[in-house]
Amino acid sequence: MRGLALILVAAAGVLAFQKPFRQYPGVEYDDFPLPPDWNEKTEFAFARLMYPQVRGRFRGYGSYGNGDWTRGFSMWTQDYPRADRHFAQAIRRLTRIQVRSVEQPVNLDDGDDVYNWPWLYAVQTGRWSLTDAQAAKLRDYLLRGGFFMCDDFWGEQDWATFMQSMSRVFPDREVVDIDDRDPIFHAVFDLNDRYQVPGARYLSTGVTWKCDGCPAAWKGIYDDKGRLMVAMTPNSDIGDSWEWADDPRYLEKFSALGIRIGINYIVYAMTH
Repeated sequence: MRGLALILVAAAGVLAFQKPFRQYPGVEYDDFPLPPDWNEKTEFAFARLMYPQVRGRFRGYGSYGNGDWTRGFSMWTQDYPRADRHFAQAIRRLTRIQVRSVEQPVNLDDGDDVYNWPWLYAVQTGRWSLTDAQAAKLRDYLLRGGFFMCDDFWGEQDWATFMQSMSRVFPDREVVDIDDRDPIFHAVFDLNDRYQVPGARYLSTGVTWKCDGCPAAWKGIYDDKGRLMVAMTPNSDIGDSWEWADDPRYLEKFSALGIRIGINYIVYAMTH
């Protein structure tokens, strides 16, 4: 009983220091309606990384990010919050994880808040530009047991921009292809048969890629004990597979794979 009491006290302490839920305007959605149970206390929340981005214009995205990224309407809000909330519904249906119905935006500059969220997701990381302090905080978070999934960055230019920050997070660790036998592909679903997951442009073009010669890849960074800390999905758009899962024009096979990948990554992160 004493042990249980200590656990409850520790959990209460963690909750006391978590940043409260907040919602920001996104590049696609603003004033998105809150689900009725948004403030329910749960055991897990989908945490989305907020980040500063490279300035300038990018392939039709206009000048997103030339303002204050801490207030939203920046590339970290791509697909947000619709993708996050659709995915939370899928987690509820397909697992026993008690997940919150709304996401948690996480800013690495908010003191120690990131350590309250064991699983962290970022989109459009071919646009991010972490500061040295943010890179150091992310490295410490991951080495302490955190897990980071980054998604929806395409081609050589995006990869180069992504690595400018990631190489400062882990200057001494190699990015490698994740082997099909890795436990992350078998945590819940067996995912040996993976394929490119397209973004929303597929709805109008019917093509799955954003650039020529950009095959889907599944890459990662491991710690010294062989635990996967960073899982990358370059040349796929897993977030859009969550965002558009309820649209009949978006093929079920893409949303099904994207949801299964996300669930496997979460369960792996919670058990490794």
